Amino acid sequence: MSGGLWRDAIAEGRTALGIELGSTRIKACLVPLDEPASVIALGAHEWENRWEDGRWTYSLDDVWTGIRDAVRRLREDALARHGVMPDRFGSMGVSAMMHGYLAFDADGELLVPFRTWRNTTAMQAASELVEAFGVNIPPRWSVAHVLQAIRDHEPHVHRIAHLTTLAGYVHWQLTGERVLGVGDASGMFPIDASGRAFDAELLARFDRLVADEGLGWRLADVLPEIRTAGEDAGALTWAGSLLLDDGGGIAPGAVLCPPEGDAGTGMVATNAIAPRTGNVSAGTSIFAMIVLERPLAQLHTEIGVVATPAGDPAAIVHANNGASELGEWAGLFARFAEASGLPVDRDQVFATLLAEAEAGAPDAGGVLAYNLLAGEAILQLPEGRPLVTRSTDADLTLGNLMRAQVYAAFSTLAIGMRVLASEGVALDLMHAHGGLFRTEGVAQRLLAAALDTTVAVSETASEGGAWGMALLAAYLDRAHEETLAEYLDRRVFHDARESRVAPDAADVTGFDAYLDRYRAGLPIQIAATAI
Repeated sequence: MSGGLWRDAIAEGRTALGIELGSTRIKACLVPLDEPASVIALGAHEWENRWEDGRWTYSLDDVWTGIRDAVRRLREDALARHGVMPDRFGSMGVSAMMHGYLAFDADGELLVPFRTWRNTTAMQAASELVEAFGVNIPPRWSVAHVLQAIRDHEPHVHRIAHLTTLAGYVHWQLTGERVLGVGDASGMFPIDASGRAFDAELLARFDRLVADEGLGWRLADVLPEIRTAGEDAGALTWAGSLLLDDGGGIAPGAVLCPPEGDAGTGMVATNAIAPRTGNVSAGTSIFAMIVLERPLAQLHTEIGVVATPAGDPAAIVHANNGASELGEWAGLFARFAEASGLPVDRDQVFATLLAEAEAGAPDAGGVLAYNLLAGEAILQLPEGRPLVTRSTDADLTLGNLMRAQVYAAFSTLAIGMRVLASEGVALDLMHAHGGLFRTEGVAQRLLAAALDTTVAVSETASEGGAWGMALLAAYLDRAHEETLAEYLDRRVFHDARESRVAPDAADVTGFDAYLDRYRAGLPIQIAATAI
């Protein structure tokens, strides 16, 4: 399609807008409804979580400042590329970091600061729920957070009228609708076998657990309504449009799809929503989603069972700690280059360090790194400490140091994936996306070694969830005639180009040796948190 036709699509509002609130960036992505595989404008805003009063959080003011900035940049990008400033959209959708805890009273006031997925303060409540429910409840899930608040006798719990996720909150403010996509909802509370509702029996068990607390509410009454992909989830109100642009430059009326979590949009952005497919999203956290052919035979605390945006069951291996520590090292080397009088662009720093990692020894030469900035539920660590250590005869080279850092980013994920393999979960191909894969080949090769699976990276891998959310918004226009899987196959990925890397035998053996040292050294983490 020519730029002129895209200009007309933008001017006439025949577009879909996707917004995703990630851990470090808020991104906005615009696609034409008729050619959703094409990204025609982008905008982004950088932000960061805060450590306040013993918890990781973001302020809601920062949410809206960031969204407005990302949307403004997208509109300016559209003007620069196509000669027209978008002032309306045909459809739109919002996604954000899954899980966490946002509790509001009857007047819509936030009761306590947003508690993000990164917090591990609800481990005790999560264990209680696992025992009561007989299914795994990770401590990042909303139900674990609310039970922990109840058990800790936090005074706000008696005033709870509405619980939601970050995506659900933004959607509510834009539309007035308290709904949530099933993928994101499945990180709040378990979904039943229909894939369209919270599990009624487990809701009743929760209410019985807290019956003596005199809360004055039932859990079912404070959770959002569930929607699946393709269902209408409201429209952009005038008040909502002013949250996107306080100057009134965006018209209300866009239809919104159900808000989703970043896991669901990652699945959509990689076309990994059918059984035997999976995807890895690498950012501040790192997680893998694998669509299941059958239920897991046993309960595993390393594995969560959630849902695709269409409501199909999927296993999630979620590690709180992803590429952040690698980014810290990149910043260190960027500063060294600047101090030496030879400043280097940050992307080039990453590319150089990843190239060195590729040249490192398959087992990182005896260098061991931990990327644990926060606690890690899979490892049963309530706190983390980033560390680098090595054997006395280790070969301390830049390549080995950086390979150890990349391996560290993949190690917790690999531990969880080995649990799935023990269950006989079959996987034909793992798709990968996120900024770590912008440097061609290297992270992809090392991830293939860590998972011992062929890894595919598409040309759109770095666009990530904002594009996936735009696709879900665009799907509203076609949901009456085809399933989400059919829509993605026929209209989005029919001629997509991707690179595939099969695991190298030497790298697989090297990573296995590294992972053995990683497991053996975990007591170092426990000792370090006492310092």
